[in-house]
Amino acid sequence: MKIKYPQSYPHSFSVEEVVIAFQTNSESGLSQPEAEKRTREFGPNIYQAQKQKSIWLMMLLQFKSPIVYLLFFAVAVTFYFQNIIEAIAILVVIMVNAAIGFLMELQARNSMNALKEMDVIHSKVIRDGKVQEIPSEKIVPGDIIVLEAGDVIPGDAHLIESNQLQCEESSLTGESLPIEKNTDKLAKDIALGDQFNMVFKGTSVTNGTGKAVITGIAQHTQLGTITSLVESSKEKETPLDKKIGALSKKLIWITLAMTGIFAITGIIQGKDWVLLLETSIALSVAAFPEGLPIVATVALAYGMLLMAKRNAIVKKLSAVETLGSTNVILTDKTGTLTENKIYVDTFSFPNEKIKVSIKDNVLSFAEGNIKNSEAEFQKLILIGALCNNASPKNGDDKTELIGDPIEIALVHLADASGSATEELKLQYERTGEIPFSSDTKIMGTLHKNSNGFFIAAKGSVEHLLIKCSKIQTGATIQNLSEDDRKNILTQSEEMAADGLRVLAFAFNEEGEINKDDFLNSLVYVAMIGFLDPPRLDIKEAMLTCRKAGIKIVMITGDHPLTALNIAKKVGLVDENEQNAITGIDMPDMESLSDEWNKKILSTAVFARTTPKQKLEIVATYQKAGNIVAMTGDGVNDAPALKKSDIGIAMGLRGTQVAKETASIILKDDSFESITQAVSHGREIFQNIQKFVIYLVSCNLSEIFIVTSLGFIVPTSTLLPLQILFLNMVTDVFPALALGLGKGDKTVMERPPRDPKLLIISNRDWITISLYAAAMTLAVIIAVVYCKQIISTDSKIINNVAFITLAFAQLFHVFNMSSPHSNFFVNEITKNKFVWIALLICTALMVLVFAIPQMRSVLRLDVLPAQVWLVSILAGLIPLLSVQVYKFIWERKSSK
Repeated sequence: MKIKYPQSYPHSFSVEEVVIAFQTNSESGLSQPEAEKRTREFGPNIYQAQKQKSIWLMMLLQFKSPIVYLLFFAVAVTFYFQNIIEAIAILVVIMVNAAIGFLMELQARNSMNALKEMDVIHSKVIRDGKVQEIPSEKIVPGDIIVLEAGDVIPGDAHLIESNQLQCEESSLTGESLPIEKNTDKLAKDIALGDQFNMVFKGTSVTNGTGKAVITGIAQHTQLGTITSLVESSKEKETPLDKKIGALSKKLIWITLAMTGIFAITGIIQGKDWVLLLETSIALSVAAFPEGLPIVATVALAYGMLLMAKRNAIVKKLSAVETLGSTNVILTDKTGTLTENKIYVDTFSFPNEKIKVSIKDNVLSFAEGNIKNSEAEFQKLILIGALCNNASPKNGDDKTELIGDPIEIALVHLADASGSATEELKLQYERTGEIPFSSDTKIMGTLHKNSNGFFIAAKGSVEHLLIKCSKIQTGATIQNLSEDDRKNILTQSEEMAADGLRVLAFAFNEEGEINKDDFLNSLVYVAMIGFLDPPRLDIKEAMLTCRKAGIKIVMITGDHPLTALNIAKKVGLVDENEQNAITGIDMPDMESLSDEWNKKILSTAVFARTTPKQKLEIVATYQKAGNIVAMTGDGVNDAPALKKSDIGIAMGLRGTQVAKETASIILKDDSFESITQAVSHGREIFQNIQKFVIYLVSCNLSEIFIVTSLGFIVPTSTLLPLQILFLNMVTDVFPALALGLGKGDKTVMERPPRDPKLLIISNRDWITISLYAAAMTLAVIIAVVYCKQIISTDSKIINNVAFITLAFAQLFHVFNMSSPHSNFFVNEITKNKFVWIALLICTALMVLVFAIPQMRSVLRLDVLPAQVWLVSILAGLIPLLSVQVYKFIWERKSSK
């Protein structure tokens, strides 16, 4: 029988009714064949792709520019005066320029699409009676989804189980506080914000666990309904776009000023007004690098793909630029600084501490005698197996588990001790759960067996001891005295000082049970010290960050002694450091004194912190003027990830909420990948600066040259079409090559740049003006020399100016190397794209002179070898003069 889909009021169903309505099973879920059938029937769980610009529209938009409008005006003028060849040539230039812009934008879009495909959200569903992780797009109506804190909900769903489940629905309802959920049947006319038995696509689970029946996917969700009303979304202007916009305004004013000077001079000299008009338009084109935004986008997109290969998926273009300014990284400990491979290392029973190891599923005892604590050991194994949500990733493969690493380690411990976890769970049926939260730091489960109820609990030592009133020693259970508490806390601190993550375990199987609040009057059993070794590559990464002027701060929920121990091992702090601020000691940030503010800014290790405190630490560093990158993996990290300038989520162990919130996702959860991402971010911005300076200096030189030649040799000044051709040859390909370069590898040996600075600083404008002046001088020298020595023919002199400027601009690309780099071996000479660009440009120059029709269009002539030699030598003047200056400056600076 075919199910009715979509259902209008799924919240008005009871648990039994919704299961029947969607023809599913609350325990075993859908069968795989049925799920595949429903996928074919209802389609994938994705929104209709936002309409992208069509290929034709993308091409047409290449002409949407004031510069192009001016060129079309020039075409109209030349047609009017019957200069057909020149008009056609300008049209060809317009079309070629549009084609290049089109290809660059298409490449950038493809790069972004490739990055989007790398970050696939997964959801846990029950299929054929087994919990599986599948891509959320494969969810179908009737699927039973399993929910826990940190999950992003893949579709609208009716709850059939709820264990203290809370969801954050502000994106849908505007309600900022988490909403408590239940399974109660509701009336049809209930408001969306009051549908407590429903969870909605795109919202997130902040606490608890649950199961739900999918009642709506894709467009048939509350979020899908809202999305379908929005035809298009306006793209947010990135900081880089704003900086390019500011640069464009300056260039426009420079263009207007220089064009005005040229036009007034021409009128005074009595030049033909048509030539003045065409040349003024050409000067406008020459001064403004119209391909700059496209080249910048391509450089960023290419850089993002390279960063993805280095295990950092960048979700936002603006994040690439901000990375280059980061000077503080707030990092988690587990999995980022450590391997995130948890091993059971130590048992601490009331009367004995035992070192253990598990290898090949065999438990061995390195130190101590387990026989003296056999009763506590058996109870410890039982608690660890029951108070546990780790499960097999695939039902048939029991060796690969999904879940919290500590819970996975506890399953391995139970199995290695001869007590199969699955068998224990069958014997002790779970009837209730109080999930772990960052506030309580305790997890408890309620079970029922043939002897009655059994409570299993685990959590931080100090928090769990508050819930304990008794202690088990051997087979005896007695009251927990204050001395016992002090001894246990002392032992836990000693274990934490050894770098172990310590959890306490307790139980209760006597007395009356409150099913809603059963974590009281517990019996303390033991502690387990878990070892999470530091990553082998972390010390080198820490050293790299120090050289780069980046401060590293650890923020963790672990014990302060454990945090300090790891911080020392990875080189975050020195061996004598004893200062770690704990969350309980931190004051309210709203009333933060100057003394506490300085203390926070000077501390490298924060322990036992809450989500609110993480957020406040980020804010404190930002108020001090820092650019903050924050790493996180849990739902409780999401506020701090969003608040930080760069949110970095863990790809392996990160929750979906963290991944959705972050700007960057690390595929390997390694801190080394963060340093590589920062390094690459700096290189990318450095490349952007290089090609911007290159483009602007080349274009500015054309303005200087045309204006100068207007005074020196008015009849031989560069023609509009020649300027346009030079822009196509010397602008696009070398600039693109600079944008795709690997950058200066010494970027991590210098402090980060000031994010408030524009792409081109006032000092850069001076450098650009000097570059332009050097190229102008080279052309003037070549023109004057040829006029005095070789020929007074205005056409030859014009050709000399054209060739000299072409070579000067091509050689000028080598001036873009770093100030202190070697002339022959640097990031420019090692950039293969630069050499490819130079070959393409040279080939185009040869073709222009080799094809008579091209020569005619550009008003060029076959020139003697002497002219070529003079032009090439003069074209070397800007390169040689700049390199000599760098060499002298380098020697002067080294003294």
